[in-house]
Amino acid sequence: MESLCSQKCQSHSNPPRDQAVILHDSKGAHAEEETCTICMDSFFDKRKLKCGHKFCQKCIRRSVESPGPICPVCKEVFGKPKGNQPNGKMRVRNSRWSLPGYPRCGTIEITYDIPSGIQTVRHPNPGKPFHGTNCRAYLPDNDEGNEVLALLQKAFNQKLIFTVGKSTTSGMDNVVIWNDVHHKTNRNGGPESYGYPDPDYLKRVKNELKAKGIELGFDLYVPKCTSKPNILQINHL
Repeated sequence: MESLCSQKCQSHSNPPRDQAVILHDSKGAHAEEETCTICMDSFFDKRKLKCGHKFCQKCIRRSVESPGPICPVCKEVFGKPKGNQPNGKMRVRNSRWSLPGYPRCGTIEITYDIPSGIQTVRHPNPGKPFHGTNCRAYLPDNDEGNEVLALLQKAFNQKLIFTVGKSTTSGMDNVVIWNDVHHKTNRNGGPESYGYPDPDYLKRVKNELKAKGIELGFDLYVPKCTSKPNILQINHL
């Protein structure tokens, strides 16, 4: 009788191995829910994003200052991102010359002009001068190319195409550089020379823009492919 009671008590105090694992996981998941993934501490003034992830209000505000309103966990955009691109101009014109890989349409030529200036509080070295840039990029003048153009124009208006930093090609610091949105700056030469042909480029750049919260929507007009030359200029001051 005593032996039977001892066995029963032991069975209650020591659950089966698989049950113990489940209980441990459940406790860990609960603890994780009560911890901010930025500061790794208990929540203080908890805020929940639309994606469901939770953070301290102070932590998520600091996070927004750098990459923008993007969830640090799942990377979903929860607001309208705005970068620190210096003021400048974006000009667009159409050419009848075709790009390698796109023989049946013309070319969209984009010219960016970002003049030199003084860095603001949103740049790495506020108060110090930065060197501007003047560069040209190319897209095929077809429906998908015009879709990418509309996305780039939206990104330019939200100051997301360029930033100020150190150039990986020249090694110079305090210069205007690309902000992780790749452009084709040559007509020819393939991917190695930042040119065409490159069959997957348009898809890749749309994914890069999506990661910054730039997607097609009701606020975005996408012109259809046209063979008529035209010029468009966007001033961002």
